[in-house]
Amino acid sequence: MMDIEPQPLQVIAPDKIAQLVEAVGIRKAGLGILPTLTLGVLAGAFIAFGAMAYTVAITGSELGFGPTRLIGGVAFSLGLILVIIGGAELFTGNSLIVMAWASGRVGTGAILRNWAIVYVGNLIGAIATAIFVHVSGVLTLGDGSVGVTAENIVMAKLGISPLQAFTRGILCNILVCLAVWMSFAARSVAGKVVVIVPPIAAFVMLGFEHSVANMYLIPVGMLHKTGMIDAGMLLANLVPVTAGNIIGGGGLVALVYWLVYLRPSSHDMTR
Repeated sequence: MMDIEPQPLQVIAPDKIAQLVEAVGIRKAGLGILPTLTLGVLAGAFIAFGAMAYTVAITGSELGFGPTRLIGGVAFSLGLILVIIGGAELFTGNSLIVMAWASGRVGTGAILRNWAIVYVGNLIGAIATAIFVHVSGVLTLGDGSVGVTAENIVMAKLGISPLQAFTRGILCNILVCLAVWMSFAARSVAGKVVVIVPPIAAFVMLGFEHSVANMYLIPVGMLHKTGMIDAGMLLANLVPVTAGNIIGGGGLVALVYWLVYLRPSSHDMTR
């Protein structure tokens, strides 16, 4: 009987991904303020484009709750695809810098500096895009039904408790960071797109909370409904969601993979 050698998948192995993520985290933490902020603004706008696509995709659907959410999730995936392929700095994805921090290659000050600058950039990009969308009249599409959807999204997000927002933020960024993680495994643009879509579509379908998406979805719905952005209500959602995003991505993805692949005593175990 012939011995058949197992054929590995034509992707980058998880232990190599861990090394890549760590190296990228070091580079991100060392990036200057202006490029970090600019790339953060771009990411906020990119995620807003995905959120726009989601809003339109679910409007008027008669496919039922689950299938409609799935279609909306696929449409929303545009945002992270633009971030990964186009190149931008996204706060939720940058939770993976925790791997470089845990290895001692990035200091606490450096990671907090990156997160703060990127978060501000994301907020600027998302809110600016919301204002452009409001002024452009995009929400009047479908005889105004897209605007109604935008308002309903805001009401749903503001209607959940802080604990729900926090836990949904944790669950959301587990999937977002896994999408980013898997994108490192792909060796082509098409491959990266394919691996990004399922986890992003899943978090949207399941109703989890993404801080940067909410930086667009809540303001644009408020603008359409009242012509103003209520900063207090926006922060009431963003604070617990952001905290959850950090724990989900930094703790339950980055730190777990660091323990498996990069912790000094783990090297022999994963060979």
